[in-house]
Amino acid sequence: MNGSKVLDIIEDKSLFKPYGYINGEWISSEKEKSFSIHNPSDGKIIATMPEMGIDDTKYAIESANQAFQTWSKKTPKERCIILRKWYDLVMKNIEDLSKIMTLENGKPIKESRAEIVYASTFIDWFSEEGKRVYGRSIPATQNDKRIVTIKQPVGVCALITPWNFPAAMITRKVAPAIAAGCTVIIKPAEQTPLSASALVHLAELAGIPKGVINLLVANNPEKIGSELCTNKIIKKISFTGSTEVGKVLIKNSADTVKKVSMELGGNAPLIVFDDANVNVAVKETLASKYRNSGQTCVCANRIFVQEGIFEEYANALAEKVASLKIGDGFEENNDIGPLIDSNGLKKVERHLQDAVSKGGKILTGGEKSKIGELYFQPTVLTNLSENMIIFEEETFGPLAPLFKFKDENEVIRMANATNYGLAGYIFTKNLNRAWKIAEELQFGMVGINSGILSTEVAPFGGVKESGIGREGAIEGIDEYMEIKYLCFGNIE
Repeated sequence: MNGSKVLDIIEDKSLFKPYGYINGEWISSEKEKSFSIHNPSDGKIIATMPEMGIDDTKYAIESANQAFQTWSKKTPKERCIILRKWYDLVMKNIEDLSKIMTLENGKPIKESRAEIVYASTFIDWFSEEGKRVYGRSIPATQNDKRIVTIKQPVGVCALITPWNFPAAMITRKVAPAIAAGCTVIIKPAEQTPLSASALVHLAELAGIPKGVINLLVANNPEKIGSELCTNKIIKKISFTGSTEVGKVLIKNSADTVKKVSMELGGNAPLIVFDDANVNVAVKETLASKYRNSGQTCVCANRIFVQEGIFEEYANALAEKVASLKIGDGFEENNDIGPLIDSNGLKKVERHLQDAVSKGGKILTGGEKSKIGELYFQPTVLTNLSENMIIFEEETFGPLAPLFKFKDENEVIRMANATNYGLAGYIFTKNLNRAWKIAEELQFGMVGINSGILSTEVAPFGGVKESGIGREGAIEGIDEYMEIKYLCFGNIE
């Protein structure tokens, strides 16, 4: 079945690329080792990928460095014309790219389609934003001097991306990097390399020169990650993933003082006040919590509901959750797909069991689904307390824990009682309260009467242990630039 399933369901067979990509060539590993990619829906092998190693990594770094010498010298317009062609090709192949994603990630096909469109927006945005990288003219303190700043590409960048958004997290990093004039090495998650290789193939067709984009795939990425962090040629590390891994990458990059961007774990609070529109709050909670089966870093992880509407909200949410359809991602009407692997399933089960053992009540769900090994019923829990694991840790699964609160001071304290600070959500009709709570929440992004935040035109990122830097928007391209100060003296 190796590769046959992919080739059976996609129209453009060339998008199936079970290879790495270095210096314009599709390659296997130096030792001819390989690893398998499994469909989380049924556990079957869908492809075999090369296990790339240190030699491959060094070759990719050298190739990217050589390409940087010419790519960085191209005009922004020249680079952005190629980006625009890449965008057009991604949009032309939405259906095939979506099918590849659902096969290796398991998410419902409608979510995969939405992600490909979302991924394309970053290419589109930065194809324009790359032409608008401006410096400054600064009034000098002496009449015979002139002061200006310019922005220049940082250099060769290593981009390490996760499995939960295997297309969007690549374009959100690659597009601003190459628009800025950098060259890149992509290390996608070992669970979802086919989405990455398909995007790289389309970039190649768009005219990206050899060495500008390189792709390393591996099931055991520690050695690759170590080389990327310690190699002096690499000037920037951009990572999306767990806080634990992010801390390791930061430490390993310290000796060479690299520029780093870290989009790390979350523990998002979603706060529903008594004056909120309950129907809106429930609808937006569903959109936030259960997208990708709860496997997103910005999804609601702790849901705080004021006591006056707690029962109304809890019952309404449970009713909607119970109606969600669970099953294989290729069924158009399904809402909940499988978890990515057995470790993800075990974490969901551990959080649920801990909550129930300490008094938590299940309103709906609460069990593994009989559909397949990695399926878990979307679940709503009540009667919860702060001493439960589900309060402290990011679940990354379809569990919605509801906590009751009395007033603003209590919920602000509870919401901020975490080391994480990525996203938070507020539901209220009171504009003054919305402003106050949004300012008090220690999170990098706050949605007000909205459960969806992500867009290419706004900066994405967190505070505390949820990350460093921002992606998307005008801030996104600055992450791949250095500011150089020029002082002209003795002007007559």
